[in-house]
Amino acid sequence: MDSRFLKFTNKLWVVFLLLVLIANRGIINYLLPLMDKTEARYAEIARIMVETNNWILLQIDYNIPFWAKPPLSTWLTAISIKLFGLYEFYIRLPYLITTIIIVLFISRYDKIENKIFFLTPLILLLMPEFYLHAGVVSTDTILNFSIILVMLSFWEAVGKKSGLKWWYGFFTGIGLGLLSKGPIILILTLPPIFIWLLVYKEELKKLKKIPILSGLSLTFLISFPWYYFTELKSPGFIDYFIYGEHFRRFFDSGWKGDLYGFAKQQPYGIIWLFSTMAIFPWSLLIITRIRKIIEEAYKNKWVCFLVCWMLFTPVFFTFSSSLIHTYTLPIAVPAALLVTHFWSEFKFKRYYLSISALLYFVLLSVFYSGVIDDTIQNNCDKELVKSELVSDYSLFYLNYKSFSSQFYSLGAIKMINLEQLKEKLMNGERFAVIIENSEIKKMNLSTIKRLREIKKTNKKSIYVTNY
Repeated sequence: MDSRFLKFTNKLWVVFLLLVLIANRGIINYLLPLMDKTEARYAEIARIMVETNNWILLQIDYNIPFWAKPPLSTWLTAISIKLFGLYEFYIRLPYLITTIIIVLFISRYDKIENKIFFLTPLILLLMPEFYLHAGVVSTDTILNFSIILVMLSFWEAVGKKSGLKWWYGFFTGIGLGLLSKGPIILILTLPPIFIWLLVYKEELKKLKKIPILSGLSLTFLISFPWYYFTELKSPGFIDYFIYGEHFRRFFDSGWKGDLYGFAKQQPYGIIWLFSTMAIFPWSLLIITRIRKIIEEAYKNKWVCFLVCWMLFTPVFFTFSSSLIHTYTLPIAVPAALLVTHFWSEFKFKRYYLSISALLYFVLLSVFYSGVIDDTIQNNCDKELVKSELVSDYSLFYLNYKSFSSQFYSLGAIKMINLEQLKEKLMNGERFAVIIENSEIKKMNLSTIKRLREIKKTNKKSIYVTNY
């Protein structure tokens, strides 16, 4: 068979698989309700932003400021809500679009001979952590885009005589990173670049061409105004966000100052396990060739750059006990680029590609089969809040208020304690209340008899007054 025809057929299959991956992510984004706590929280912050028309100060609830994150991802979500409405697909749309932009941007480095067409985008989309964030409402996807822009702009700037536009891309990436998740953009990009420059000292002379003044001015114009006006509107924000969220959060496991969650206690070094799973099975391919990759890094600037980029994130978080799996997202792009660089040298690479695709289809089958429906219901209160049987009732949540219940009730749900619940029942008020199963067991029989269960999940139920 003609080799050109085979190459054309292979291209068609790869393009088809890429389209299937992106299309299915879009379908999942449409079908899946917003999950507690992260997704529903950021969606609710964006919804309040649109409703109150306050685009400066983020609010976790009406008149309660949210100091934990900058606004870029919330702005994107809020714009999508403003344009298309409060639908899950559109709320997640900015993150899917950002993922597609990243994939297309990375494809420009997909020029190595003797490998599959569009291999880097394919591997990237088949990495679990990267694919997951193509439809998660959070700050991590936008931060990852900013990191990619900083790192690859730097690479292009030092490698080309006409690198001025790339230096501006570098400073733009820093500005966007400061607006997406804060100073962490500097921590995850500048040190690996510095380490690379220590290895290849001859590249230092190229830094003379950096447009320092205009570049820093660009970063300043992108990011500083929001920080300034937020501190003006909500004094104390800078101290909490810069010092608390970026230092004490990671290095003080007993920090009590977290206003919006809790320290995620993890064993030291767990980031390496998270990293292995984040890019599985490609992590195994890299691990088996790590000695060869390190040796090549001392001879090949591109390989060294990717290694510094990929390894710095897990190294940095090794001695942090307060972390979650999403912190591994920045390793996906350099890992994919490393795999494609060494593609012709890897053994059994077709098996890894097959395993990765098979794993994707297995997980997809599990999602569409309904096996995880109970898990979804346990982590989202949409079905409880949106039930037609409670549409005419005032909504309350006993001792707590989930972000999904806030979002799907359009901010109408209120939190009450047990004494307030009893008082409302004594007064004969007509209302609906969500109560967790553990709480209902603590209530006396006379109170329970005044409530009628309408809908339940494994963890909680919604009740209406039973007079």
